Amino acid sequence: MVTRAKRGVFKPKSFAFLTTTPEYTPTSIDEALTDPHWSHAATDEYDALIKFGTWDLVPLPPGRHSIGCKWLFKKKFNANGYIIRYKGRLVAQGFSEEICADYTDTFSPVVKPPTIRTLLTLAVSHDWKLHQVDFNNAFLNDHIQEEVYMDQPPGFIQASSTGAPLVCRLKKAIYGLKQAPRAWFQTLCHSLASLQFTQSKADPCLLLHHTPSTVTYLIVYVDDLLIFGSDEKQVQTLIQAMSAMFSLKDLGDVSYFLGVEFTRTPTGLLLSQKKYIRELLKNN
Repeated sequence: MVTRAKRGVFKPKSFAFLTTTPEYTPTSIDEALTDPHWSHAATDEYDALIKFGTWDLVPLPPGRHSIGCKWLFKKKFNANGYIIRYKGRLVAQGFSEEICADYTDTFSPVVKPPTIRTLLTLAVSHDWKLHQVDFNNAFLNDHIQEEVYMDQPPGFIQASSTGAPLVCRLKKAIYGLKQAPRAWFQTLCHSLASLQFTQSKADPCLLLHHTPSTVTYLIVYVDDLLIFGSDEKQVQTLIQAMSAMFSLKDLGDVSYFLGVEFTRTPTGLLLSQKKYIRELLKNN
C-alpha cells in the first residue's frame, strides 16, 4: 500500500507495506488502462504534459511529416528492491526525425566516472553531506527551436470540431527527441549559472560554487543530480532555489545512484552493486 503525497509522486508509509513480488509491466497503453496502478501512471504523465504546455494540436501542414510516439511503463524500486512508484512515460520516436528538418545538434555530456570517484573521496574525507535530487519531467522545461510534429498519444487522442485529424506541434523537448538531452542540459546549466555556479573545465557536468567559508559541488547525469556540500544550510538553500525554477524531488541522503547503493558507516561510505548484479543475473 502506498499513499500519494502529491499528484504523480508516491511515498511509502513503510517498506513493510510494499512488495517485491514480480508484477507484469504493460507493453501498450491498452493494457495499462485496464490496471489502476498503470492507468493512474499514464494519466499523471499526460496531465503533466498538458500542464507544461508541451504541444499545440494542429492539422499537419502540407509537405511535413509527423513522428510517432509510444508509451513506456516501468516500476521504480528502492535499493532494497521494493516497488515505490509506477511510472508511465510518453516517448517520441526520435529515430524517425529528419536531420536539418527536425533537429541539428544533439550531443549532451554526462558526468565522467573519475569525477564521481573524486567527489566521493572528498566527501568522505571532509564528512560532507550528499544530497540526491531528481527532476520531474526534466525535458519539458526546455523549449525547442525546431518545428517538430508528433502523432497524438495513443489512448488520449482528440479530434477537431470538424473531425479532421490533428497532430502535436511540439513546443517542449519531450523525451525521445534527439535534441532533448542537449536542450535540457543547456537549460539546467544556464539556471545554475544564475545561482553563481560555474562549470569545471575538466568535466562540464561538474558545477562548482565557492564562498570564503563553504564549497558546494554538483554533478549531473541527465536528470539526476548529486549535491556535495560542506555546509548543510547552503545545500538546503540551493535546493529551495532550484525548486523555484523546476519541479523536483529532494531524495535526501543519496542511497542509490547509477546502479550503486550508498550506505553511511562510522568510517565513511559503503558502496555496493548487489541490486544491479541481481538484476543482471535475473535477466540472463
